[in-house]
Amino acid sequence: MKLLKLNTPLLALLLITLSLTYSCKDKTTPAPIEKEVMPKAEVQKPAVVYDTSAPKTIINAIATANGGFENLKALKDVSFNYSYVHPDGKKDISTERYIFSNEASWAKYTDHEINVAPQLKGDVIQFYDGEKAFVYNNNKAVEDPAIVGVGQFLRQANYMWFTMMFKLGDPGTVYTYEGQEVLDGNTYDKLLVTYDPEITKKQANDIYVLYVNPETHLVEQFKFSIPAFKIMEPILLAKLTYKEINGVHVITRRQMFSPAKDGNGYTPMVDQNTTNVTFNNGYTKAQLAQMKS
Repeated sequence: MKLLKLNTPLLALLLITLSLTYSCKDKTTPAPIEKEVMPKAEVQKPAVVYDTSAPKTIINAIATANGGFENLKALKDVSFNYSYVHPDGKKDISTERYIFSNEASWAKYTDHEINVAPQLKGDVIQFYDGEKAFVYNNNKAVEDPAIVGVGQFLRQANYMWFTMMFKLGDPGTVYTYEGQEVLDGNTYDKLLVTYDPEITKKQANDIYVLYVNPETHLVEQFKFSIPAFKIMEPILLAKLTYKEINGVHVITRRQMFSPAKDGNGYTPMVDQNTTNVTFNNGYTKAQLAQMKS
């Protein structure tokens, strides 16, 4: 609305006229004018497209439900305590640190009884710079190719597990909708996810069968293969627990199961727990590379 412009003499005349008009009336307090309070307009977020005939929309909806990869990257890096425990009590216990911009991955294992060099005494450090892994024990570099190879695998695998739900739409990912299935009394949309060998340059790629809650768009369970360990079909099962931290969903527990020997149901395989999660710690790749003890 444009403001009405009045020159000074006309404005003075108007004020005098108003003064005379009100002086002729009863000097009673005018009733307050009730102003209509308009409700604040709510900011409408764009609706999330979730269309089972277009699997890409399900992939996008999963990432959005978890907080979005751009929001995760804005948190810069993460540190957390990680426990990997077998039913017999054996465990690998580590402090994990990742940088999202370059996928650098570091861990310090105080307990390493399963996958991480159980033959070594003392803390084991693994560092992955985005291309190559390095392993240290008692502040000395480990040269054993088998131990370094495990470090190479775990640094990439653990980072993948943490960021998985944000990066399902990465280039080379192949996905198909497989209908609905009922697990534990809940109805899920089932999505098969694997990778294009032309992109990954691998003969055998991981396969996941995601069980997506159609209401929350969170993956509550998934089946998977591990070709690196000669498990070529998605026969292993993971059940997930989430916690929202700094605006993103973090998987704080993965309960892993393998098929029972008699073929009926599943048996516990490993219990993975993530605790004490902190983001934006200011890590650099060079800094992580220097943490050898």
